[in-house]
Amino acid sequence: MNQFQNLSRRAIQAPESGIVAVVNHGRLKPGLIPLWSGEGDETTPEFIARPASEALLNGETFYTWQRGIPELRQALADYHARLFGKRLPLDAFCVTGSGMQAIKIAIEAVVDPGDEVIQLTPAWPNFAAALGMSGGIPVAAPLDYANGRWSLDPERLAAAITPKTRAIFFNSPSNPTGWTATREDLDAVLELARKHGLWIIADEIYTQFHYAGGRAPSFLDIMQDDDRIIFVNTFSKNWSMTGWRVGWIVAPPSIIQVLENSVQYQTSGVPQFMQKGALAALEHGDDYVGAQIAKAAAARDLFCNALTATNRVVTQKPDGAFYAFFRIDGITDTKAAAIDIVDRASVGLAPGTAFDKGGAEFLRACFLRRLDHVEEAAGRLADYISSL
Repeated sequence: MNQFQNLSRRAIQAPESGIVAVVNHGRLKPGLIPLWSGEGDETTPEFIARPASEALLNGETFYTWQRGIPELRQALADYHARLFGKRLPLDAFCVTGSGMQAIKIAIEAVVDPGDEVIQLTPAWPNFAAALGMSGGIPVAAPLDYANGRWSLDPERLAAAITPKTRAIFFNSPSNPTGWTATREDLDAVLELARKHGLWIIADEIYTQFHYAGGRAPSFLDIMQDDDRIIFVNTFSKNWSMTGWRVGWIVAPPSIIQVLENSVQYQTSGVPQFMQKGALAALEHGDDYVGAQIAKAAAARDLFCNALTATNRVVTQKPDGAFYAFFRIDGITDTKAAAIDIVDRASVGLAPGTAFDKGGAEFLRACFLRRLDHVEEAAGRLADYISSL
């Protein structure tokens, strides 16, 4: 018997990650500089790891609050008040087992099988794959691209709406492009959502990585209490906690119980000792986040300047997030190129083929690393480009 044929269609059709395929090819290569994944190179700082370790050793290993321990939800409320100037009730927060789980829960809350969700592309691939595994249908609304810059065409987004559209997935600052929505962009998208009765799933994970100064514009700046917006977020990026798998949701309090029910039937909650680490990140981590942003800004300039100096790379410095998304003259098969760059240049990049419509001819590099590594990686890439 072929057991594979007896698996569900949704499971069988879930795509292999185009990023992980390159990672698996080069993970063990000696001396490789890995710029392929969306994480920095620093381990979780001690001021976060220590409280989690102490809580673990002190026996905080039992079932706990499914929507998050009260002190963590209070810290999230305080964090949002500091960052956005908006005081939200504790019942607007739900702690999740990663930002990815936050997205999956948001999808399951608003999408039935056969419903469509629009996303701006090029886009991080996990949302569309998670949507497909829930029976939803991703619909691409490509960003405009000219002279290395990306921009939103609200009319193109509006044209993608059909009677089956249930939601808009909106990621700004963007992974992979670094495009960052303006206040006017957000106004236009929110107006479309209101007009058509759509939900917005807002991925604002990179809000603080905004190189024009201050944080990026947010739907929290313009929304009303009755707007249908679910915010998904994670501790991964700001506080060097990618391996912890802790995230959170901000949503209308009226639906938080529905979201908590989803937590119950997926994981039954985030371990309490890990929540204590997340609590320390929020209470003591503002200076650390500021240092990470400064590090990313310096690395952005170094990396992008080195690539554009080759006169073979089309890109501009991203407005937000911590990725360079660039096109090398003469390269069209970026998956094959990413493998070749691993083999010949010992630099790990993500192929643009992983990022849906509009991204196929690009490569993505995460530059949130120590500057000597970024400089070395840029030099290796420049040598590779000159050899083509």
